[in-house]
Amino acid sequence: MAGTITAIRVQKKNPRRANLYLDGKFVLGLSIDLVQDWGLRREMALSDADLEALRRAEQQQRAYGDALRLLNYRSRSVAEVRKRLRDRGYEAEQIEAVVARLQELHLLDDRAFSRQWVENRQLGSPRGRLGLASELRQKGVASEVIAGVLDEATAGEDEAVQALALARGRVRALAGLERPAFFRRLQSFLARRGFAADVVLQVVRQVWEEQAGRD
Repeated sequence: MAGTITAIRVQKKNPRRANLYLDGKFVLGLSIDLVQDWGLRREMALSDADLEALRRAEQQQRAYGDALRLLNYRSRSVAEVRKRLRDRGYEAEQIEAVVARLQELHLLDDRAFSRQWVENRQLGSPRGRLGLASELRQKGVASEVIAGVLDEATAGEDEAVQALALARGRVRALAGLERPAFFRRLQSFLARRGFAADVVLQVVRQVWEEQAGRD
């Protein structure tokens, strides 16, 4: 048998946490929420099973808090959250419970994450469909989610128009290059941004002709 609660003292440095004492000895730090949820009070007897359950509940709450802090910093995929919690030593069962809770609260959603990722990319650093798909796969997003989100994002849009705008913005940096070097450098630039090979070649040819006509 674990013992009897002799004190529950709020921590000086963190008033949202308390120290639990059994038979005059410190045994566990807990969040105030857990103290209240469990109805812990002085002279309450706790068994070994109770103490283990409290430890697990505290660990679960820590995992949830860590996940929230990750999401407050920036939006993340389910796979990213799982990995970060694994890296911090949480058990698979605790991680899945946290993921399920966050999904129920709509705080973790791979489709919403992917939409936001694509939106931000296209505003700040445009990418072609292949590039966006590759980035989302690296984030652990499922292929069917990626395909659906990219279909939504590119509906009615011509990828060549986007690639052309990027290429035209790059022309000044390539001024004075001969045709082979111009093609090689601009093709490489667009390919790194995930545009399809046929789109890249079409755009590079058009931009070369445009700048050649100005010379």
